[in-house]
Amino acid sequence: MSDAVDTAAADVHGDVWARGARADHAVNVATGGPPAWLRALLRDALDGALGAYPDETAATAATARRHGRDPAEVVLLNGAAHGFALIAAALGAARPVVVHPQFTEPGRALAAAGRPAEAVVLPDPYLLDPAAIPDDADLVVVGNPTNPTGVLHPRATIEAIVRPGRVVVVDEAFMDFVPGERESLARSADDGLVVVRSLTKILAVPGLRVGYLLAPPALAAALRARRHAWPVNALALAAIRAAGEHPERLAPVAARAQADRAALQGRLAAALPELRVHAGAANFLLVALPDGDATALAHRLRAEHAIAVRPAATFPGLSPRHLRLTARGGEADAHLVATLAATLKGVRPR
Repeated sequence: MSDAVDTAAADVHGDVWARGARADHAVNVATGGPPAWLRALLRDALDGALGAYPDETAATAATARRHGRDPAEVVLLNGAAHGFALIAAALGAARPVVVHPQFTEPGRALAAAGRPAEAVVLPDPYLLDPAAIPDDADLVVVGNPTNPTGVLHPRATIEAIVRPGRVVVVDEAFMDFVPGERESLARSADDGLVVVRSLTKILAVPGLRVGYLLAPPALAAALRARRHAWPVNALALAAIRAAGEHPERLAPVAARAQADRAALQGRLAAALPELRVHAGAANFLLVALPDGDATALAHRLRAEHAIAVRPAATFPGLSPRHLRLTARGGEADAHLVATLAATLKGVRPR
């Protein structure tokens, strides 16, 4: 078992909690690692990837076709977090807003660019209210489905906050897990809309850094110009191209995630009915303990059982009682729930 997690930092992502754990319910990438077809593709692409500079042309074209966009509207990224940094640096927002609870990297990127964002904190059940957005906000960032709440906002609700003079950035890092992507705005060509996507989660390749964004051509060109030379490596480009050319390959991963999440919710309801569980639309659940400290609980689960979960108090709008649990299915989730129940009730798990 590795050293205990250092929680002194302002934020600790799930990967830090998962280091050294035998059971990872903290990192919210798809279960089972990269699919077999992707592993084979990357092995086949390796020699060519090492011997030539990356060429984005085919991956950009495939992504554009997948979403019914022009290649000029696609910006390939070294992971979705790269996109937030580009947006923060390029837009020069006077009053940026981040809708919370939400992934913390957009706010961090804006602060690093010298443009700290105002937090619009949604109350439980964390549904977007267009009236909560300040009228003069010129940059708004919202997740859909949102990490860590799992809330899937109707696309019409997000469209209601788009207006002249404002850029709305929609973080769709987990939209691949939603069957049919029914609330996605990836096909929308609205001048005030930027959609950031990540293939890291659905393909389970966090070490590869695979992402892209979709934006109006002029804005996409401005963001593209902010990147350094060859910002996306050749193996990541191969993964992006394959996902764009064969999006149907992602469907089985999404279907499993949906089934695993629903099953985990059922197990929690049966074993721990006192928990407040947010069902969500992605591959994880947000859970609120009836009392106690979720960070202390997470430390105990790691130290005593080598199980990693993600305390969620560092997400603005959530409390020390909140946990995010990634569904892994079958025996893994059964073990998680049994251990969680035993730990909360102060008895040894069987």
